[in-house]
Amino acid sequence: MMYGGFSDTKPATAEIQEIADKVKSQLEQKENRKFSVFKAVSYRSQVVAGSIYYIKVDVGDGEFIHMTVLEPLPHENKPLSLLSYQTKKTQDDELEDS
Repeated sequence: MMYGGFSDTKPATAEIQEIADKVKSQLEQKENRKFSVFKAVSYRSQVVAGSIYYIKVDVGDGEFIHMTVLEPLPHENKPLSLLSYQTKKTQDDELEDS
């Protein structure tokens, strides 16, 4: 993948699930609700000054959320950050930058 370009949508990996789990509490706080199901199902990524991940998450009952997560460069020593999200998505909705 070239810098600044988006990857194709791929099935979520254990690493992507770990990224989603690390920003779950940020999303729960913004949405003022708890998610008992929180399973990353697919993602796209973009390499910039760090990495941006667009992650589709199954939150149960046929509802999906699309999250945009920034993973800063390692030398910045900063945590993952939930940049934006979209609720009320379906399994068939395309992952797009939000």
